Amino acid sequence: MNLKSQVSVEYMLVMGFAALMSIPLLMIYYTYSSDSSDSVATSQASQIARRIADASESVYYIGKPSQTTLKLNFPERIKAAKLENYEIVFNISTKNGIAEIVQVSSVNITGNLPTAQGIHILTIKADNRFVQVTSN
Repeated sequence: MNLKSQVSVEYMLVMGFAALMSIPLLMIYYTYSSDSSDSVATSQASQIARRIADASESVYYIGKPSQTTLKLNFPERIKAAKLENYEIVFNISTKNGIAEIVQVSSVNITGNLPTAQGIHILTIKADNRFVQVTSN
């Protein structure tokens, strides 16, 4: 009978030690995965802003009747998106708060941008003094 209880106690000690070692590993995994998802979201928003700015400059310098469309995949964490004069601004939710992604363009950009996650098609149309961006 004494042998059975010794085996049970040793088993409980081994399992306790394994649980104790796995908790810090799970915390490290959670920290790195949330950091990487923040990095992916901000990187996607920065790339979207850069593509909008590049396309806006292209159609503006070609002239008024020109337009182009962009098919863009918006990340999940976008809280706000706006076009202000010469800037494209995205507010991204991160674990440290709200990060602001700003891309400056050499042309005046007006219009609206979607904030919902998923694929969106944007139409970028040149006008006399500005570029109009609309979401379809």
